[in-house]
Amino acid sequence: MSLPPRTLSGMRPTGPLHLGHYFGAIKNWLKLQDEMPCFFFVADWHALTSDYANTKDIKEYVIEMTRDWLACGLDPERSVIFQQSLVLEHAELSLLLGMITPVSWLERNPTYKEQREEITNKDLSNLGFLSYPVLMASDILMYRPAWVPVGEDQLPHLELTREIARRFNNFYGDFFPEPQARLTPAARCPGLDGRKMSKSYGNSIFLSDDLADIAKKVRGMLTDKNRLRRSDPGNPKVCNLYPYHELLTDETTRAEICEGCVTASLGCVDCKKILINNLESFLTPIQERRKTLSSDYIRQVLKEGSASAREEAQRTMQGARKAMHLDFNY
Repeated sequence: MSLPPRTLSGMRPTGPLHLGHYFGAIKNWLKLQDEMPCFFFVADWHALTSDYANTKDIKEYVIEMTRDWLACGLDPERSVIFQQSLVLEHAELSLLLGMITPVSWLERNPTYKEQREEITNKDLSNLGFLSYPVLMASDILMYRPAWVPVGEDQLPHLELTREIARRFNNFYGDFFPEPQARLTPAARCPGLDGRKMSKSYGNSIFLSDDLADIAKKVRGMLTDKNRLRRSDPGNPKVCNLYPYHELLTDETTRAEICEGCVTASLGCVDCKKILINNLESFLTPIQERRKTLSSDYIRQVLKEGSASAREEAQRTMQGARKAMHLDFNY
């Protein structure tokens, strides 16, 4: 059956969302929901792949992450917003796809290798972590999207999904379309210390942060390390602050900031004041909308969205079972 172009994306509920999440994903999602049917899901099962030993916060994170999504502008009237674990068909399809996925495909996954090396405070030698790309493939293929929004670093994950779809189709007939990548424009949003913005690094500006706390964080941010005195000329290209201006400051003001930095006519303190004002202008509407979203309303959004997603998932599983000759009618 031919389906209209659609897209799907999701996030793991592992804590509050920060500016990196917004500019790296949500901003693009807002654009997509104006262009085509969208499925956005809370990937709570994926949170178990690394946080399986401590699950007590997942319920709260599901609600709070969804609250951030809605406050940013995701609209349950225009997009299907749902919770992965409320659509049990994801688990069934993951099991079926796992039967045909070679272990060698999973072991060559670059994220698997990198995180096994970098994450030393958790035991990741579990089946769930090794096979999470199969669950990810089931998440995607369940809704047979034409496009999946990804950054360049996620292309290997999507290619593995395409390989799994291709292998399924080779065994059982042409059923799953191979989703194409829709590259998300890169948005550099470093952490306060210059590293990648991450909750685990303690270097994030969260969407729900108190504005006074944000101002304090910005005042302590690293800038051009070679600019030791107010009279020293700086270089915006190596300043940790300037990428934020590229995201939040208008072009005319950015030009003035660059000129003031390289000529030392604008100090880092003044540069930070401009950013603090722009962050306040950007975050205040989000935070005001956030206050209006009750937890009961969010649960209802997830319940209704998951029911809609499950209708689609049931249709997909009917077709997948039929293709595999597993459509028993006793």
